[in-house]
Amino acid sequence: MRALYQDCLALWRARSLLWMMARREIAARHAGSAAGMAWAYIQPMLTVAAYYLVFDVVFAMRLGENAPTRAVGAFLIVGALPWMAFCDAISRGMSSLIDSGGVLQKNPLPPVLFPARAVLASMAIHLPLIALVAIAYFPMHHFSVAVLALPLLFLAQLLLCGVLAYLLAILAAAVRDTLQVVTFFISVGIFLSPVLFPVTMFPEAWRWALWINPMSSLVMGYQSVLLSGIWPGAGVWGGIAVWLGVGAWVLDRLIARSRETLVDWL
Repeated sequence: MRALYQDCLALWRARSLLWMMARREIAARHAGSAAGMAWAYIQPMLTVAAYYLVFDVVFAMRLGENAPTRAVGAFLIVGALPWMAFCDAISRGMSSLIDSGGVLQKNPLPPVLFPARAVLASMAIHLPLIALVAIAYFPMHHFSVAVLALPLLFLAQLLLCGVLAYLLAILAAAVRDTLQVVTFFISVGIFLSPVLFPVTMFPEAWRWALWINPMSSLVMGYQSVLLSGIWPGAGVWGGIAVWLGVGAWVLDRLIARSRETLVDWL
């Protein structure tokens, strides 16, 4: 893991620059609009409100008895917010090296800064929203000890998004088709996760397929805490650890192999 360690060390040394770049990234996303940075929070909040209005108020849809909550909208919100954060971080992080090719060709900056900037900006936007959901769902979890797992889950999601975004950014620099392939899998990946339905509603013989999605473990963790007030089980933490471990190993190999040629690919 020497190559990955060196990049993490470079990222730590440039942490002040990283934070400044992330703040500018957030401001630049909605520059020129009247509401400015407020749009970064308005859009996810409107999506969440639409889920509640359509599924819980208009249609009053209900899940089965084994679901952590009967209200469909309340269930969707818990998984949808982390999923939106994941999709935004991966999409922007994946294209970050290509978008910053000119800067990297003229300045000896660590390439890891750019996917890290995109991921940090995306997660900084969604963290307050997840915190608001945790407060709004008080009647379900009653601020039990399990709520203390939320910072750990969010940190795990930040690390996972960082690893996958950097990995995909290097692949996209080498093979541009990566952008189209990953964008497609992100668009259909929500159906291979427990975001839209509880795990118990997925055919038992095919539940193993849910673990192909790196967000499945995290979504189950958020649902366990916010909907049931229960500390996430060993399966949740194990799934997160496997994805982080495998992703870090692959990323280390990619960094080592692309160290001398990455800027030329851009």
